[in-house]
Amino acid sequence: MKTMIDLRMEYAVADADPALLAITAAQTEGQTVLSSEIDASDTDLRWITGETGVGERVWAHVRTGRLSLHYRATVEITRPVVPLQTLRATSWDALPSEVLTYVRPSRYCPSDLFVAFVATEFAHLEGGAKIAAMAAWTGAALTYVPGSSTATTTAVDTFVTRQGVCRDYAHLLCSLARAANIPARYTTGYGPDVHPQDFHAVAEVWLDGNWHIVDPTGMSTAEDLAIIGVGRDAGDVAFMETEKWASFVSQSIHVWKDMRGAPRAWAHPIRSDA
Repeated sequence: MKTMIDLRMEYAVADADPALLAITAAQTEGQTVLSSEIDASDTDLRWITGETGVGERVWAHVRTGRLSLHYRATVEITRPVVPLQTLRATSWDALPSEVLTYVRPSRYCPSDLFVAFVATEFAHLEGGAKIAAMAAWTGAALTYVPGSSTATTTAVDTFVTRQGVCRDYAHLLCSLARAANIPARYTTGYGPDVHPQDFHAVAEVWLDGNWHIVDPTGMSTAEDLAIIGVGRDAGDVAFMETEKWASFVSQSIHVWKDMRGAPRAWAHPIRSDA
């Protein structure tokens, strides 16, 4: 399936304050970027490798006080939807070194505080069946309420208030999985069925020697999510980071499925307009 992405964003930024962006779809396992373009006025762009080697980030050096860009892409997604119940967990002493960090607590996913709850609620399950039950519990326990959380909200806060947005659902599921010694990473992407349309967050869990997308909001699946990047939690893959204060001006995200079988292409490769 092909996913089409159209992002426009405009922010007022402090002079000489570069912005680090995580907005471009990754060239990674299960998805291929067929076409991609960034138009950025009065801005110099520099690409670096994303967290854990997944995708890229973009340093945007704005020559004026306004970051204004337009990103478009066509992404072909070929990863299958694998039934979680068929997947086995790996004992933590056999995990690859690059996966171990995703079994530990992090700033927004204090998984050590969920060990007792997980032992009580999910002890009778193993591997993918346990993750499926955790995702179902998260989706049922929480109410999706835009504006109900802030940049400092942790999985514990979400567990208490029982409401949040995709970021909070993903943090809570990652925390529950890690509390059961199943590696889980926070993953950002674009999904055509995400409402309201925005950057989307899901969890990826390590089962049977591979990462598998799990979305407790139910708004995306492995076969339609265009991954941007991954990290321990939202602190690792914020869509924009600046050292000084940046002010929102406007932003729009449109993601849709291309059902025609042929990729839509744009006339230019990734570039920055001077």
